[in-house]
Amino acid sequence: MSLGVFTGGGGLPGWALLNRTGARQKRMVAGEAGTQRVTQHYRDRIGNIGKADELLTDYRLLTVTLRAFGLEGDLKNKAFLRQVLESDLSDQRSLANRLSNKSYRRLAEAFGFGSPTGSAVASQGFADRVVTQYVQREFEARVGARDQNLRLALNARRELSRLARQDTSNKTKWYEVLGSPPLRKVFEGAFGFGTAYAGLPIDRQLEEFTKAAENRLGSSDISRFSEPDHVEKLLRGFLVRSTVQPAATNRFSIALQLLGGR
Repeated sequence: MSLGVFTGGGGLPGWALLNRTGARQKRMVAGEAGTQRVTQHYRDRIGNIGKADELLTDYRLLTVTLRAFGLEGDLKNKAFLRQVLESDLSDQRSLANRLSNKSYRRLAEAFGFGSPTGSAVASQGFADRVVTQYVQREFEARVGARDQNLRLALNARRELSRLARQDTSNKTKWYEVLGSPPLRKVFEGAFGFGTAYAGLPIDRQLEEFTKAAENRLGSSDISRFSEPDHVEKLLRGFLVRSTVQPAATNRFSIALQLLGGR
């Protein structure tokens, strides 16, 4: 049986508990016998994988890989994953580049099966990096078994830290937020947005999300999420709203309902 994690009663008290005990609880997950077995297999085998098909036919390697990149839902989609893994990232028409979920591009980039220089799996530190990501995501998944909103908050903290450091324009970073269902849900919750916002034209969505960030967080600059206090302000807003029903409707909610999400 997998080790459970303690999240208290969820919401802000649960978040405070995870902030105090999360590192210790994650070490416990990493040291669990089942985790040790799959991660040791990964370290032993991944350096010998030379092409995408070899990864796709090793269930344990593939399971760890997909969990590490947050793509475990694609475990059975091997034909799709092959196209992603073999994508030529220099070609903007390649599948990994065209998908709105940039986790697929990061997967293809990390493994390098479509690169002219060949696979990167034998490079120094590769296995350790993937295992570290796997343990973090496994910990988050176990948090989610107790409270999905806390899992979303942990995911957002990790992803926003990465996005803040990314060398792309602020607009590009916001489009990645809008294209990531877990990240988007946190911002929607923190801003009091309904899911009907997804029916607006993408440029209008960008306008509304950045305007709300300015109003509620004091800045729409994604690079500000490198600051722990800025991240915490967003996540606390999300967790508070996730536990109560807003008393008032958003000023756009009635219009969006009339439009039927179109």
